[in-house]
Amino acid sequence: MKTNLKFPALLVAMAAMLAVGVTLLLLQIVPAAAQGVPAAANAAVAPWAMMAAAIAAGLAALAAGYAVASVGSAAVGALAEKPELLGRVLILVGLAEGIAIYGLIVAVLILNRAG
Repeated sequence: MKTNLKFPALLVAMAAMLAVGVTLLLLQIVPAAAQGVPAAANAAVAPWAMMAAAIAAGLAALAAGYAVASVGSAAVGALAEKPELLGRVLILVGLAEGIAIYGLIVAVLILNRAG
């Protein structure tokens, strides 16, 4: 069976470009806050920080869902043939779920940095 991977690859590329763009925007704003710019500048940073945190958490959750779907379907197939692989399969599914936790940690760090 032949699958077409153009759409998921395009979606991942667009998400990566969006994440890089938001990161570059934040990198331009943060040095101004570090130089002792008044508190009014933080009001301009807050919406961007919230958007960046939302994007980080959202994309990580989407990636984790895709990873768990891929690993989980393969795991069910492997368990149907060899039930003794349960421990190894649970570890692989857990690693795929960890992606969402990393995205949540990055979102918290972004919001903490923004003040």
